[in-house]
Amino acid sequence: MKLIKIIIFLLISFNTSLKANSNDDLQNILNAGGKLIFIRHAYAPGVGDPDNFDIFNCTSQRNLNKEGIEQAKTMGKLFLKKHIDNSIVLSSEWCRCKQTAKYAFKNFETKNFLNSFYSKKFSHNKSNQIYELRDYIQKWNGKSNLIFVTHYVVILEILNLSVSSGEIVVVDKDFNILVRQKTLKN
Repeated sequence: MKLIKIIIFLLISFNTSLKANSNDDLQNILNAGGKLIFIRHAYAPGVGDPDNFDIFNCTSQRNLNKEGIEQAKTMGKLFLKKHIDNSIVLSSEWCRCKQTAKYAFKNFETKNFLNSFYSKKFSHNKSNQIYELRDYIQKWNGKSNLIFVTHYVVILEILNLSVSSGEIVVVDKDFNILVRQKTLKN
């Protein structure tokens, strides 16, 4: 029992060191530019996509609910205007990611390498998407911040990190985790 308590304490301690202590920590890290910011889309109730999912039809997809919209707006408030203006914002083509990007940042462009490959229908895209994402990052000039609004599976694959809805993970170009910031109110 004592060993379990020690392990739990160590896991909590490790996780805490990666989280931003305040909005100031996030702002200080973003000030320098050159950061990769991975954001899991805001809260969209459910798991995966419905069987009738169509990438071009938002009514066939899981979308943000009222809580998710508020969460996306909160994300936008975490970034100072100068960080957004000087940042490139890229989103998955899934509607819940585009909604998150719209409510948080207003301006964004979509990239299919940020799309989900969770379902069997899209799982065959995984290797190619991750290759394209890494290639995009490799070719990026690194002067501004680069924001990716994407899915759990993409972040898990690229950072080997499990994230919650709306969680922000800031890394350097070598994928070293600098800050984790949750935006969902408990």
